[in-house]
Amino acid sequence: MVLLPFPSTTLLISCLLCFCITLSQAQQPSFRPKALVLPVTKHPSTLQYLTHIIQRTPQVPVKLALDLGGRSLWIDCEDNYASSSYAPSRCESSQCHLANSNLCTTECYQSAPKPGCYNNTCGMLLENTFTQTGTTGDLGQDLVSIQSTDGSKPGKIVKVPHFLFTCALSFVLDGLAKGVKGIAGLGRSNLSLPSQFSAAFSFPKKFAICLSKSGKGAVFFGDGPYVMQPNVEISKSLIYTPLLLKKVSTDFATFAGEPSSDYFIGVKSIKINNKTVPFNTTLLKITKEGFGGTKISTVQPYTVLETSIYKAVIATFAKALSGVARVAGVRPFELCYNSAAIGSTRVGPAVPQIDLVLQSSKVYWRIFGANSMVQVKKGVLCLGFVDGGMDARAAIVIGGHQLEDNLLQFDLAASRVGFSSSLLSRQTNCANFNFTSAA
Repeated sequence: MVLLPFPSTTLLISCLLCFCITLSQAQQPSFRPKALVLPVTKHPSTLQYLTHIIQRTPQVPVKLALDLGGRSLWIDCEDNYASSSYAPSRCESSQCHLANSNLCTTECYQSAPKPGCYNNTCGMLLENTFTQTGTTGDLGQDLVSIQSTDGSKPGKIVKVPHFLFTCALSFVLDGLAKGVKGIAGLGRSNLSLPSQFSAAFSFPKKFAICLSKSGKGAVFFGDGPYVMQPNVEISKSLIYTPLLLKKVSTDFATFAGEPSSDYFIGVKSIKINNKTVPFNTTLLKITKEGFGGTKISTVQPYTVLETSIYKAVIATFAKALSGVARVAGVRPFELCYNSAAIGSTRVGPAVPQIDLVLQSSKVYWRIFGANSMVQVKKGVLCLGFVDGGMDARAAIVIGGHQLEDNLLQFDLAASRVGFSSSLLSRQTNCANFNFTSAA
């Protein structure tokens, strides 16, 4: 396969509008959903969050790993991808401009033309963010089906005929959970799932994630309500903080000049039991080179802290829980305790609360015991934060364990994120969405 760059052109507004109108008009639905929903499960050994879409003609369920900051959808096309509705996206097409790509596959020598191997096809960069393995692939489009929702239960299946995605080679799947065929990106980009679903059905450019420790969590596309059994509506009680744009991406799978597709928030300080953790808070600022800041991630299973922040958090937490017997650390955790000496509450183990202080002292993301502690084995609880090293790209990466049973709504139009804090305090959780009752 030969990939050549073609001259970069300005992305005209008319191209975007044309693409969105094409998606909408091609659909021509008699039923237009206000929101969509995908189920999310947690893989027990890799700790990856998995979902699936229905794609192709004839339809095939495709299992995917979920990457909150991923730029787009990419799928293995090398392993028997067959679909009568697949179409390649040509070089310098409106779809290629939308993808901000300056690559072109001029000749494909691998085989006869097929998905992932067409001449004159828009080239893409893609990355397995779980293993930090990157490569190139071809931009294509195919039919995708997804379940609608009214916010409290699933509804009719709806279709997007020309959903854009990148065809990948099978080797990029290494490191993903068994049966996974690609990565579903929810990031800040034109080709992410939230952007394409919003364009296809003309609903607000919002989505929400609700990850579950066990059972089935959910990703919602579109606005709320978000109703968890027993009839607990989450969206009306969200606390909002601005999303920050990292203007320089430090990821592999980006073209020069592209901003980061990850979601960053402005953590100003950390408190444990209302006492400020002492560390250099300038690390929390995003530098012009694209380092620092606080990122939210579904790729990292646990929150990752820059070394000096990590040491300060460990020391402050240990001091606050000094009356409880410590035991030897269990990798990757350092601070571990005899769980028999720790009580239990509705929101998890009775340990000091951790607050990520945001735009003011009155706005904070509170982490209770269910999200701060990890049961690593019988009788042992560990603080679920890990050392990210002194050269970490982000000062804080809020990982999956800290997100579980919290609903987060990403409002891309308003550039803000709303968070619920632990749903356990409201006697519900992210496994309580009613997936069993479909129209």
